[in-house]
Amino acid sequence: MANKHLVLILTEPTEGMEAEYNDYYENLHLGEVLATTQLTSAQRFKLTGEAGEGCPLPYLAVYESDADSAEEIINDLNETRARRQQSDALNRRTGRVWVFEATGPKHTQGAS
Repeated sequence: MANKHLVLILTEPTEGMEAEYNDYYENLHLGEVLATTQLTSAQRFKLTGEAGEGCPLPYLAVYESDADSAEEIINDLNETRARRQQSDALNRRTGRVWVFEATGPKHTQGAS
């Protein structure tokens, strides 16, 4: 049975390539990921503040999926990688991926 998942991917640009990294990620990579995987939405964020333990990387991509399992999502990302353009501006050595499964409904402001 399919479940709601959030896929969180932390990345950083290769030193001296931040502008190229941001252009690649926003204008090519997100669309290619959505076109080649079972992920259903994507949005990027840049770290602008923190409390507690420091965040290890400055950029976050948040994807949504209705896959059956985290293993299915990770396998899908790995198996389709060759169908997406890669950029030297993305530091692939330091990237990190986490998959979270929803444990309850989404709450919104003003909803009962």
